[in-house]
Amino acid sequence: MAPRSSASPWQRLSSFIYLRPWLLLALLLGPPMLWMVVVYLGSLFALLLQSFFSLDDFTGRVVREFTLRTYASLFTAANFDIFWRTTAMAAAVTLAAAILAFPLAYFMARYASPQAKAALYLAVVMPLWSSYLIRVYAWRLILAKEGVLSWFLDLVGLGGVLEWVLRLPEIGGNSLSFSPIGMFLVFLYVWLPYMIIPIQTALERVPRSLLEASSDLGARPGETFRHVILPLAFPGVVAGSIFTFSLTLGDYIIPQVIGNSSFFIGMAVYSHQGTSGNVPLAAAFTVVPIAIMAVYLVMAKRLGAFDAL
Repeated sequence: MAPRSSASPWQRLSSFIYLRPWLLLALLLGPPMLWMVVVYLGSLFALLLQSFFSLDDFTGRVVREFTLRTYASLFTAANFDIFWRTTAMAAAVTLAAAILAFPLAYFMARYASPQAKAALYLAVVMPLWSSYLIRVYAWRLILAKEGVLSWFLDLVGLGGVLEWVLRLPEIGGNSLSFSPIGMFLVFLYVWLPYMIIPIQTALERVPRSLLEASSDLGARPGETFRHVILPLAFPGVVAGSIFTFSLTLGDYIIPQVIGNSSFFIGMAVYSHQGTSGNVPLAAAFTVVPIAIMAVYLVMAKRLGAFDAL
């Protein structure tokens, strides 16, 4: 009689999976891939499908028949103003965030001691620990006409400069808390950590030997920065810009709390879906930032931004 195996069921199961690596891979990747396909891609597909429906003007019900009428209604002067305003704000926030983040990220990567680096990391991510709404409403109080910023500028004799800025067309307003420039400042504050961390990570990967070799070959610091540091850190800039650009494109809370009556894409989606109940038009509006981000990613890929990621 053959001896009975003393292995436990768990041991036999472990051996069974070990001898079949494809099964282990399926068990590890199956749940997250199922989540991505069903929840994420499924919701995007449902959104895209809704954008090809229309709203009956008489009954107010969604007509579930394929039509391009909803997309045709996007091509109006008012909607083009919304697209341009939102894209311009996202581009301005992204550019300003990159300019502000790069020096700090470079200092953290190259010169900061371990203790200083930990403290700077904490300072960068600490605002993310608080509620998003609390931060936005706190900035509304800071930027108000009787707020801390106006008081400080009056104290140092720059109140006239603030009044001059608020009188400028396109960016000014009654106060910083109800103006495009105030909205820009809040966007920049909220999304800046998402630019600092990717750039700092990319700079950490730049070998010091390359900088030393550039110096040994006679390159000046500016030339080393342009031809060595910046190209190698560019993927980090692109990674951060994807966050700041896309998050600004889709945000609707900051324009509602800080901005004036000018609509942004997120506000338009919220208005069409929540107020008027026009779900197809809201879905069509949502496709616009997705298309803008797709164009942005294609341009970044052609520039070689993803080669070193």
